[in-house]
Amino acid sequence: MLRTRTGIVLGEHKREMATRTLSMRARKAGAHSIDEYLTYLSRNAEAPEWDDFVNAFTINHTAFFREQHHFEILRKFLATRSAPINIWCCAASTGEEPYSLAMTLKEALPANAQATILATDIDTQAIEKARQGVFTLERVKSVPPEYLRKYFLRGKGDNSGMVRVKSSLQAMIQFDALNLLAPRWPIDRKFDAIFCRNTMIYFDRDTQSAILDRFAPLLKRGGLLFAGHSENFSYITTKFKLQGQTVYSVV
Repeated sequence: MLRTRTGIVLGEHKREMATRTLSMRARKAGAHSIDEYLTYLSRNAEAPEWDDFVNAFTINHTAFFREQHHFEILRKFLATRSAPINIWCCAASTGEEPYSLAMTLKEALPANAQATILATDIDTQAIEKARQGVFTLERVKSVPPEYLRKYFLRGKGDNSGMVRVKSSLQAMIQFDALNLLAPRWPIDRKFDAIFCRNTMIYFDRDTQSAILDRFAPLLKRGGLLFAGHSENFSYITTKFKLQGQTVYSVV
């Protein structure tokens, strides 16, 4: 059911984790058993519980400026592009990656350049947290000190130990929940770059290929696709060619 809905594949080694997760969701949903819970989901395709079911199985491992070399590549790439600049972060998680992209754009582009970021994720709870833009000081340790002063507000009193992203940075980003397996993506623009990092590893090869085929026409001429450090698309698709350091361009 999870694979059909989201493309996420759980290996046999995750059986115990899946059982614990299903038991927890069944109890919270008021079902008497996992079987009753899954039967309810199968008969109610639009039930709000589907969001909680999917959220329970998603992994939100992220950090600010994770895989730093990608942001340096993006900075240099932006110098070759003309505004308006559009970037899609399609596994935005709790917001660290899209906010890192926004800071990179702010630093690399002229002050009046038009630039927007579409930040999506299948996890509705994660994307809501991302939208709020509030993080602990521990979470922003990887943000350069000058960026921290420039783009974040420090909490005081009850909010001590927390920071909030400044509104000028948040205004660049549109946050939405989106399932990459949805029949239609509600996207009305083309992108200079797509960041899809450490997401494809949860899909089988056929799903990876289908998603890559859908990415290709959404990139502007000369646009780039950024993958995770453990992902290799070279043998999956003929639509993209490797540029180096897990960065691809459309063939």
